[in-house]
Amino acid sequence: MTPPDPESLRLLVLVGELGSIGAAAAELRVSQPSASKRLSSLERRLGLPLVERTRQGCTLTPAGIMVCDWAKQVLAHVDGLMNGVRALRAQHQAKLRIAASMTVAEYLVPRWISQLRVALPDVHLELDVANSVAVAEAVRHGHADLGFIETPVPPEGVSVRFVTRDRMVVVAPPEHPWARLHRPLTATELAATPLIVREHGSGTRETLYRALSELGADPVTPLLELRSTTAVRNSVVAGAGPAVLSVLAVATDLTEKRLVDVPVAALDLRRPLHAVWRSGLQLTGSAAALLAIAMRTPELRA
Repeated sequence: MTPPDPESLRLLVLVGELGSIGAAAAELRVSQPSASKRLSSLERRLGLPLVERTRQGCTLTPAGIMVCDWAKQVLAHVDGLMNGVRALRAQHQAKLRIAASMTVAEYLVPRWISQLRVALPDVHLELDVANSVAVAEAVRHGHADLGFIETPVPPEGVSVRFVTRDRMVVVAPPEHPWARLHRPLTATELAATPLIVREHGSGTRETLYRALSELGADPVTPLLELRSTTAVRNSVVAGAGPAVLSVLAVATDLTEKRLVDVPVAALDLRRPLHAVWRSGLQLTGSAAALLAIAMRTPELRA
């Protein structure tokens, strides 16, 4: 026996309460013929006569009364289930889980979040900071609603939208020999120098290595490998060695001459910043609003 559907049970309960198929149909906003057909189908499915039809209206049979009482219990549980689901959906929609690569998370996302909270003050925001590969994985597996990455080539398996363009610069401490050069470095010289770099999976590192590879230069083993943009920047300021970082991370240091911008001939260190979200989903609500804010970011040329 196939279990009856909740709407058929709800119709039976209303017929018992209102004494009329027509009144029950009107309550459920269906036609009377459709309601009558549904009741007949329910009787056939259960193998029991449930309703006595007369010219004066309808009454439930003894079996119908018992089934109606059980149906009320079932419907109470169904209504409780749906109320709980609606509450969970409302809670989920009011929470926005963001994942962002290091540079974007440290220098752009705070500004975007501040603007979002002006428009949507009740949204609860969660930010997970990781490298670009980890961000894409978080989005792909549903652990983040919206991600921002720095890799020059967007990953597969996610929806992608261009946000803005960043520029990276070679930086060195003022006492480094590169600070006294009167000509640009060559890509070969840069590749042959041990640098302070981010870990594998970082968009910063991938952009640098891809740009060097396009000029036929293979980078040597790094001087230091660190897991955050801030750690790389602090190491360069402390005099540990040169690095390649987003202009976002070192703009103040360059202005205040704690670091020197070292030009490199023919090396293109521009990179796109992308938003990513789970493939096949359409962004709505707070996620769509944050993406719109992010896409108004001007291209970073300084």
